[in-house]
Amino acid sequence: MSFEPLTPTAFLDRARAAHGDRIAVIDGPLRWTYAELHDRSSRLAGGLAPLAGDRPVAVLAPNSHVMLEAHFGIPWSGAPLLTLNTRLSAPEIAYILGHAKAAVLLHDPVADDLVDAVLTQLPEPPVRIRAGEEYEALLVSAEPLNRRPRDERGLLSINYTSGTTGRPKGVMYHHRGAYLQALAMVAHTGLSPSSVHLWTLPMFHCNGWCFPWAVTAAAATHVCLPRVDPAEAWRLIRSEGVTHLEGAPTVLSMLAYAPDARRVDTTIRIATGGAPPSPAILRRMGELGFDVTHLYGLTETYGPAMLCDWRPEWDDLDDATRARLRARQGVGNMIACTARVIAEDGADVPADGVTTGEIALRGNNVMLGYLDDEEATAAAAPDGWLRTGDIGVIHPDGYVELRDRSKDVIISGGENIASVEVEQAIAEHPAVVEVAVIGVPDDKWGEVPAAYVTLHDGANATEDEIIAHVRGRLARFKAPKSVTFGALPKTSTGKIQKYLLREKAWAGTKRQIG
Repeated sequence: MSFEPLTPTAFLDRARAAHGDRIAVIDGPLRWTYAELHDRSSRLAGGLAPLAGDRPVAVLAPNSHVMLEAHFGIPWSGAPLLTLNTRLSAPEIAYILGHAKAAVLLHDPVADDLVDAVLTQLPEPPVRIRAGEEYEALLVSAEPLNRRPRDERGLLSINYTSGTTGRPKGVMYHHRGAYLQALAMVAHTGLSPSSVHLWTLPMFHCNGWCFPWAVTAAAATHVCLPRVDPAEAWRLIRSEGVTHLEGAPTVLSMLAYAPDARRVDTTIRIATGGAPPSPAILRRMGELGFDVTHLYGLTETYGPAMLCDWRPEWDDLDDATRARLRARQGVGNMIACTARVIAEDGADVPADGVTTGEIALRGNNVMLGYLDDEEATAAAAPDGWLRTGDIGVIHPDGYVELRDRSKDVIISGGENIASVEVEQAIAEHPAVVEVAVIGVPDDKWGEVPAAYVTLHDGANATEDEIIAHVRGRLARFKAPKSVTFGALPKTSTGKIQKYLLREKAWAGTKRQIG
């Protein structure tokens, strides 16, 4: 009577009961109520259950009603949800499907060619279901199913992240964590039944920071946007009365400087993460009527574990001071444990805004661990606190600010790129003897990969050839944007000094990390 396992899929049960006749989803010309979304999701569960059992069901699709329905229907079927980054290459997706032992692959028709290439690389390919007529036929023929988890810490979804190694790791989310994280997003962003949420953040990324469940918990309206097209985004903002959206600072920039940008009549709340928003972007978004909240998190923390929780007493400060405060990573969200900044000996650094240490996180919104990788899981949290790999300080007011990265991850437009992965791809080129990859400043993306390459004596290779070589092995966004040939700086023991390359590349700029 007094206990029910927590699961974010229960939010759709409540939305149907309390707001069943109200619009839940807008996807192009399609409009479905919460009662219809519930019916479609439960029928998806019924259709998948005999195909998947308890093995993962993968989804390769843009922000569409199919991806939204998957966030409820797949868990209701009893299978874990596995969302795939639509920007990955065929070998990368094939590895993930094989590692996760996915039973079913549900995909959008736009990915037909990619899926063809993926399935040829798998000895035991998953059952393929194509969105459209095949998907709709599955829903029509299936009986509704709504399985609740017996254990709220049971596996809900798997999100793969490259981290700092060449092989992606499967981050496991549990029902309890996603439920609580979704409620935190509702509260911190002010979602309500009158809210209209525009999907500018990919739902495949950390399960859309748990917003598929958060927007549903609030019984707000989901407005699907398959890709971030500024003109289409502005059209939807005006025609549908959008009140909320999220995305990397790149998304803010695309909206802020689009030809269609005009001041909105009602304030739009926008959450951003991946890097601190620049003062210029904050000022421009403010002029357009957007209220920006800076978030910080990892795939391992269900998305935003921290946010710059704005204090009303800061409203009267000057623009420069407000921008500096708003760019801080902030404090733990309301369901997270208080973030720590720890020294190498494990002790907390003083809250002086100067002494640096590694950011460490713990709480209900931290992963169960990495799928089939106990060693990596133990290394990530050696004492029960997740090591983020980010170096920062803690200010006297308790707000955390990042200062540098202890790992060689390049954050380009909100996408994490493992430099080691790119280095390994370049090293496969027969002309390459040594390579180092770092992030270099870029006006649009914040930073982009740049390669520094030493060739074998007598060998030849061009910049275009190296870039094309990487694009044939990895997602295009991971390929270096420039290649510099020559000897690499090294220590006396032969270790490449990547920090010297960074110092030269970033000279005269302030590298912002988020």
